[in-house]
Parts: sequence; C-alpha cells; structure tokens
Amino acid sequence: MKLTVIKCGGAVDPRPICEDVARLGTPCVVVHGGAPQIARLAAEMGVAQRTLLSPAGVRSRYTDLAMLDVLTLAMTGRAKPVIVAALVASGVRAIGLTGLDAGLLRAVRKGPRRTVVDGRTVIVRDDHSGRVVEVEDRVLRDLLDAGFTPVLSPPAAGEDGGPLNVDADRAAAAVAVALGADRLVLLTAAPGVLSDAADENSVLVRCELPREGPVPYAATGGMHRKLIAAREALLGGVGQVLIADGRTVRPLTEISGTPVEVRP
Repeated sequence: MKLTVIKCGGAVDPRPICEDVARLGTPCVVVHGGAPQIARLAAEMGVAQRTLLSPAGVRSRYTDLAMLDVLTLAMTGRAKPVIVAALVASGVRAIGLTGLDAGLLRAVRKGPRRTVVDGRTVIVRDDHSGRVVEVEDRVLRDLLDAGFTPVLSPPAAGEDGGPLNVDADRAAAAVAVALGADRLVLLTAAPGVLSDAADENSVLVRCELPREGPVPYAATGGMHRKLIAAREALLGGVGQVLIADGRTVRPLTEISGTPVEVRP
C-alpha cells in the first residue's frame, strides 16, 4: 500500500489538511513545524529570538538553551495537540510524537558556525541545532501496521540523548527515505515554488534541481530548506516530491503546487 509523508508547515491551518488526510485512505506520516507557535511562546516567556545568517545568506533559528526549551514546549504543547485533535476529529487514529520518543530521530549537533552580525563574521558555539542522521523506522512501521498515523516533530535526540533542534522539512525527508515512502508532500503557505518570490502567480510547473551544490529559486530561508529537503528525499529514493499549497480546501486530494525533480 502506498505511503505518503506529509510535512505540515506551522504557518498553515492544519484543519483542512487533517480532514484531507482522512480522505486519502492510505497510510501517512505527518511531520510538522511550528515557527509561529515558537515565536508567540518566546514572546510570552520573554526569550529573545535571534537568527543566524550564514556567509552564504541562509537564515536559521539560533537555538540556545532557553530557545530550545521554548521550541520543545511550543511543539509538544501548542502545535502538536491541535494537529492530533483535528486528525482524531476526522476519524484518523493519530498519535503525537517527537524525535526524542524511542529515539525516533537521531541527530548530530552542528559544530561552531560562522554567522554574520552587523556586517562582521563571528563564530557561534552555543547553538543547539543539529542534522538528522538516523530514523528509528521500526517504531513508525509498527504504528502504521497497527493503523495509527504518527504525528512527528522536532526536537531530535542528540548523541547524548538530549534534545536538538532540527529542521522539520529535512526531518520529513529523512523519514520518507527511511520508510521508503512513495511520496513526500511539503505543504507551505505559498502556491508552490515561485520563480519570483514576490509574485504568487509565478508558480513553476516543474522545478528541476542539480544533484549537488546551490539550489535555485531559494529567495527565502524557508524555501531554501524545502528545496534541500526535496533533493535529499529524491536522492534517497522517494518516488515523488511536491512542494504544495497548504492553504487550499483539499491540499492533498486536490493538490496544487510544484513537482520537484533532480537532474539525471
């Protein structure tokens, strides 16, 4: 039976997505982010939100220990319960998990990183972010075989067992590869991959990526990570990857977006 891994972005309403998961009628794993929920909780808790800017111009969340606590609380206490409740209300047997549970997502912490601050390049050493290097797929397979829909999010488990922030798009790609998924759908608050990030009418009918090196059409950090994730999934053997509009009424059964391919 075909398996779909769905990445639900934190900026889209999960309810239509969850209703559409029920319509699919095939096994799914849902991976979610939660940037808006993290931002709101950080403001409530008085935790400063900072961004790392690489010399190449790619932005990412600076995750010190205080922000790591915020991220974990926001994912498990705000973003995930809404998705799980919406799935259950639609008749889907959903179960909420993080990468820490049973070591589902194992990551390696990133080393000291160069970032640009006020035009100067400095070294950041206390960022608790990492890259997923292993997925405990047996647990996910057991849940799927038992008729459950896993709902998975960061944080992942670091080498010491402690939490690490990982990119949810790339985590979804890693899950799709580990499970041998037929399809990975990255749902976002955009109509697909745009040739002009400022023009929602510039949706690409097809996006072809090089097998390595910089990716095109990556005007924002979010889209850059999605394209990197798409490439990793395709190179790992996932049959189809789409970056699709998560704001539609039926974002999965009447999908609208951009298929991503890797050049031969």
